[in-house]
Amino acid sequence: NNPSLFYLFLLLLIFIVRCSGGLELLCESVKIHNVNVDLPKGADKLSMRDLLAWVRTNLIKERPEMFMKGESVRPGVLVLVNDCDWELSGQLDTTLEEKDLVVFISTLHGG
Repeated sequence: NNPSLFYLFLLLLIFIVRCSGGLELLCESVKIHNVNVDLPKGADKLSMRDLLAWVRTNLIKERPEMFMKGESVRPGVLVLVNDCDWELSGQLDTTLEEKDLVVFISTLHGG
């Protein structure tokens, strides 16, 4: 296992979340989570901004600064939505739909 890699797989509505490579420690050492994310009040769609806030509040149990900076992911964390770099789809404003696959991969490594 390469401790520099962190994978977080999410399927909307009924999510499957997978954490590995050492950063699963941020989620109480649990590698796979089955979760359900509700839409924010007044919203008809879920955005990446909403999803990241939910992950920070509900999945990350310690040291959220290892995963997030402000309301976004830390520099060095690659985000894919349905195998597409989120930078091509609007980053925080990316709209998510049921059963979308969201992957977070840390590209940061220690010396």
